[in-house]
Amino acid sequence: AGGDLCADGAAARRCLTCGADLCLFCCQAHRRQKKTASHAMMELENTKDCSQAGKPLFCPSHPTEELRLFCEQCDQPVCRDCVVDRHRQHPYDFTGNVIHRHGDALRELLKSTQQHMGTLEDVLGQIDDMGSAVRSRAEAVATEICLFASGYVKAIEVHRDGLLKQLEDLKVQKENLLHLQKAQLQQLLLDMRTGVGFTERLLTSGSDLEILITKGVVASRLAKLNSVAYNTHPSVDDGIQFSPQERAGQCCGYEVFGAILNKVVDPARCTLHGEDLHSARQNQLTGFTLLCNDTTGERMGRGGEAVRVTITHKDKRDCAVKPTVCDNGDGTYHISYSPEEPGLYAVCIYVKGQHVQGSPFTLMVKNKFREHQGVFHCCTFCSSGGQKAARCACGGTMPGGYQGCGHGHKGHPGCPHWSCCGQVKESSECLCGPPSDTSQRSLLRTVAL
Repeated sequence: AGGDLCADGAAARRCLTCGADLCLFCCQAHRRQKKTASHAMMELENTKDCSQAGKPLFCPSHPTEELRLFCEQCDQPVCRDCVVDRHRQHPYDFTGNVIHRHGDALRELLKSTQQHMGTLEDVLGQIDDMGSAVRSRAEAVATEICLFASGYVKAIEVHRDGLLKQLEDLKVQKENLLHLQKAQLQQLLLDMRTGVGFTERLLTSGSDLEILITKGVVASRLAKLNSVAYNTHPSVDDGIQFSPQERAGQCCGYEVFGAILNKVVDPARCTLHGEDLHSARQNQLTGFTLLCNDTTGERMGRGGEAVRVTITHKDKRDCAVKPTVCDNGDGTYHISYSPEEPGLYAVCIYVKGQHVQGSPFTLMVKNKFREHQGVFHCCTFCSSGGQKAARCACGGTMPGGYQGCGHGHKGHPGCPHWSCCGQVKESSECLCGPPSDTSQRSLLRTVAL
């Protein structure tokens, strides 16, 4: 069948809005015209479709009437009977007149949806790319991890072999020293046995004359053997320890842990150091250093020892100072304290529960430093601005009166001194007790000026 609008063209599409079959030429014309540009078209694939597409659409409520109108209020196609029936007084128009407006709205929505589809496709592409990137990055990092781990394992194995070698050397060294000591003592014991056996035989079997003849030689031999100095303990100990948490520096570029500790702290060889161990000031932070050494007197070089310090008042039992012990990690420990009460204190420093060298010792805590209340001057005359009645603690006067000196005149005590107590050293402690109102008042002029 040909198109409904032309004589010779074969129907190719059907306009669902107009209900007309169109050839390809008419389709293009339909698309070009503004009023029909938004009409919905359907491909006609075969004659069956053509026959179905050619049928007009009838109203579901009025089967004899075609849907040629559109109710704007209800937003749906209607027939003539609907307009006078259920859609009475509703605004309506022919489908051909409203289709462009509704088609435009649909086209805008379609365009927006198509844009979203494009964005989604882009995002999906990016997700796929990122998935590939994640997989390749994970593979690269896995290679890095394996390289790092194998290097670390190798470093640990090298460190382990080094530690075992160090341990073996230490063991051999200790065994050699023990063998040497054993050989020396065995030889000494053998010499003593020989000497003792000979002497016993001489005393039991020898004649008086024989004993008297050989007495000198035998006695000198035994005396010499008795005078040989020897260690009554093994020359080395079994003090070999392994510390897993000890930093052992770098190995194959990796930081490794674990060290052999063969040094053992000896409290009797630990020493105390400080400018003034035996004196301190009330309410003033003071401190000293404990240096830990091993059994040979060498510095330990590492921390971690159990150091305990007690500072107790000798007269007041309930009065004690709480010291702070700071482990410097190098075998030295700083002990700091601030005594609140003056007086004599007993200080005890223990390592492994034993007193260190110089412990216990006595500590004298003096009253807090007394600041000078007066002025450091050459004389009262000068520092009071020429007032002869101004008084000074030194009791100095101006013999013959003020002669216009340049601060170098001979007053008392003849050199610069403090007006409050007469001390001649500027950085000294004031000899006065807490200032009383009367003495303070009498010195006011020299102090103020």
